Amino acid sequence: MKAAIYSQKNDLDTFLYLSKFVSELEKRGVQAVLYDEMANAMQFSKIFETFTRKEELKEKKVDLFFTFGGDGTIVNSLLFVQDLEIPVVGVNTGRLGFLASFSKEEVFLELDEIIRGEVKISRRSVIEVVSPNKSMFFPYALNDITISRKETTAMITVESYINGEFLNVFWGDGVIISTPTGSTAYSLSCGGPIITPNNENFVITPIAPHNLNVRPLILNDDVEIRLKVESRVPQYSLSLDSRLIHMETNVEIVLKKARFQILLVLPNNLSFFETIRQKLLWGKDKRN
Repeated sequence: MKAAIYSQKNDLDTFLYLSKFVSELEKRGVQAVLYDEMANAMQFSKIFETFTRKEELKEKKVDLFFTFGGDGTIVNSLLFVQDLEIPVVGVNTGRLGFLASFSKEEVFLELDEIIRGEVKISRRSVIEVVSPNKSMFFPYALNDITISRKETTAMITVESYINGEFLNVFWGDGVIISTPTGSTAYSLSCGGPIITPNNENFVITPIAPHNLNVRPLILNDDVEIRLKVESRVPQYSLSLDSRLIHMETNVEIVLKKARFQILLVLPNNLSFFETIRQKLLWGKDKRN
């Protein structure tokens, strides 16, 4: 059995923790395959197999993908696991952590169950940019795809169509198209609704809309969304999770649900509702 180890941190605390974690894997007969950039930065004394891209995970027949960091680290794991259906185990060494469900201590307590597959798997939908040319960038996002203004304080307009039918022109700073997973991310900060992960929906959330009657809209995720931008400057910003691309205003964006899902490993004793209660401090009221 093989487990990929991925972290964007390379500080001493992370090095010491990962050294202990890899040792625990080896005690259980699991071979660690380290993210190449991380392994080089940390300079482990032992030589490990490494990976830099999806094809190497497939060639090495990796069974589990452990991430160490926050939700951004899990989101970036999409670049590697893609459609391989390798379960992703998120260990939260960051701050809020909606997706990174295991604490640094809990993952050691539940490591045997994780290795045996005796844990819950949550299948998360992915959004895809199907137009323009996919070769321009990695066209997938786990949380959201955002169109926003670039190098201007003026509003932009985003003309939107659903399955070819005109929806609205959004005046403001832009729009967010979110999956259920991303409903607790940027969309939530802009007033969007929280959607449980098993729903098959997209959310269109305007960013600082100049029309007070414009509100977030929930759609079935089997639709095709087309977006056209007008701006006082020749470019706008397109973000796919944390990846930012600058697009010419004459380039329209077409979005749909990807054909694959990401598999997130969850502790057996944790539910989505418990997570949002903990992270959003629901119930922290003297009247309860």
